[in-house]
Parts: sequence; C-alpha cells; structure tokens
Amino acid sequence: MAERVVPERQRRRRRPTRQGVVLSRQLIVDTALRLVAQHGAEALTVRRLGAALGADPSAIYRYFRNTDDLLLALADELIGRAQHGWRPTGDWRADLREIGLRIHRAYQAHPQAALLAAHRTTGRTHETRAVEAILGVLRRAGFPAPEAVRVYHAFVDQSLGFAALDAAALALPTAAQAADREVWQADYGRLPADTHPHIAATAPQLAAEMRRSGYPYALELLLEAVAARLPGPAGRAD
Repeated sequence: MAERVVPERQRRRRRPTRQGVVLSRQLIVDTALRLVAQHGAEALTVRRLGAALGADPSAIYRYFRNTDDLLLALADELIGRAQHGWRPTGDWRADLREIGLRIHRAYQAHPQAALLAAHRTTGRTHETRAVEAILGVLRRAGFPAPEAVRVYHAFVDQSLGFAALDAAALALPTAAQAADREVWQADYGRLPADTHPHIAATAPQLAAEMRRSGYPYALELLLEAVAARLPGPAGRAD
C-alpha cells in the first residue's frame, strides 16, 4: 500500500459498498482479523480486503496509510479486546494475573493475527490504556517508579512472549499439532531409564504437562518473584 491517506474529515464513505455496508476503520479491522484467521498472514492485502468488503481496494486508503498502519491497528484491537470489561480490584496480584490471562486468551483466540502483531508496539489508544492500567496497578501497590517500570517490562514481555509462542502452535495445521503432542508420548515416553533416567522417571507427567500452555504457572512464578520485591511489610526492598 502506498503512503497516501485521506484526512480524517474526508474519510467517511457516503455510499454503501456492494454489500450494503458503510466503511469504517472498525469494519476494516474486523474484516482483516477474519481474513487472517481464515487464510493466514497472506490475506492481509488491499485486494483481498476490498473483495471481502465489497469495495474498491483504493477505498481502504481513506482509513489506513499502508499495510503496516493496518497491522498496527490489528495489534491495538487485540490489546483492546483483552482489556474489555476489566476493572481493577485493588489486589495488585489478582489484577496483574487477570490482565496477563486476558492477554493470553485474546491472542489465543486469534493465533494467526497474534503471529503478526504480538511483537509490535502501537502507541495507540488501547495499548496506551493498557500501559497506564498496569503501571497504575503497580504504583498503587507501592512499587516506586523505577521498579514499577522494570516489573511492567518483565510482565508484558512474558505475557506477549507466551501469547506468541502458544499462538504459533495453534496456527499449525491440525495434523502438525497432533504430531507434536504425540512426540511427548510416543518418543519421550519410550526413552530408556539407563540413558535418560530423569525423562523416564517423569515421562507421564511430562507428556501431560507439555500438552498445555506453561503460561499460567510461569505467571504465578513471576508474581511471586515480584511480590518479594515489594517494599514494606508485604515484601522486601532490594
């Protein structure tokens, strides 16, 4: 897509598309998410979006400068969906846990889009709201600003890292997903104790554990480590 965008005041399409809808940024983003979910990253093109919307592809330039501009909008949309309905409770650990699990669920619901968007920084409405919310949780808990920023960084990178990793697994073809899961049972489960004693001793637990995401447990480990750094009676200051 070329770097040419119509000013905001001129963007509204006055006539419906061939499918009888009036274009908007939200409609384009929702349609792009659906196309990526159905057909993968290669579906994120002006031509395919125009066809899905029943509009001339050039109409998308009224809302987005280029494909990367649209991709950042998709990334921000996923962040917004993760936040929808969230309210702080005043319990910082419960609040961070809920935010982290919401991020993970939102990206798992759109694994193909997550592969495109989890590593991007948008600077847009939903992302800035999320950054403000997480920092607010930490600062109200008593973390000084420098420590709150470090914890924020570790928390968000862990959340998005697991979201991207698990999304990549979900984006695999069904047969490949099944084959990967079977490796833990069929291959690791048959390793002999004389050459691989620790794997042999834990094979059933390993096969069961590796079928699910490690994120919830990793999140709890992070929260415990963060709690130990909280100044005052609830933790210790380093």
